[in-house]
Amino acid sequence: MEINNQVGRKRTTLLRLISEMNNPFDTLIDSYLDNKVGIDTSFLSEALSNGLHQNVLQLHQDELMTDAGIGNDSIKDIHQGWRGDKIYWLDKKHNNSFEQDFLSLVEEFIEHLNSTCYTGINGYEFHYALYEEGSSYKRHRDQFKNDSHRKFSLINYLNENWLEEDGGQLLVYQDETVQKILPHSQTAVFFKSDEMEHEVTKVHRSRMSITGWLKCM
Repeated sequence: MEINNQVGRKRTTLLRLISEMNNPFDTLIDSYLDNKVGIDTSFLSEALSNGLHQNVLQLHQDELMTDAGIGNDSIKDIHQGWRGDKIYWLDKKHNNSFEQDFLSLVEEFIEHLNSTCYTGINGYEFHYALYEEGSSYKRHRDQFKNDSHRKFSLINYLNENWLEEDGGQLLVYQDETVQKILPHSQTAVFFKSDEMEHEVTKVHRSRMSITGWLKCM
């Protein structure tokens, strides 16, 4: 009996060590390396996703979200026919606990990405995005023509119980294929900003996310 207990304890220790060797960010990175589009359905914890969701609701209620434009600061254009979301930029200076936790998670992800894939990322920017009923974002790439600092796009969804009929799918165009991704809560999507054309189809109920870019400055 004692021998069996010792074997059991050793097996438990071995499994724990193996588990610790598997970094939680590897799901997103490995799927990106396999398909050029990384997906992790549990990148955000349920508590963090729910907290960020509530942030978007409060920001919208307080009328702090603004119409998104096309281009960067030097050539920004508000074009409702092309892009219909409202945004609000995240900032550590807001001292919001959920924003702080999210940005800390991003920094941990960047550290792991740099150490495993040698990407040289040294900056980032993220904003909340709210698509109200009837809005969409036509096919585009995320990297600006006059600014190549954006290297990777990272989208985090905040929508509970999202259904196919709710619309708002992320369509990612790659070669002759189109990948359709539903914006489920806790899910992260990761791809090269200068490579992947993508769009958001028309939404039939409010759709929320945090969208951002990992940058080389």
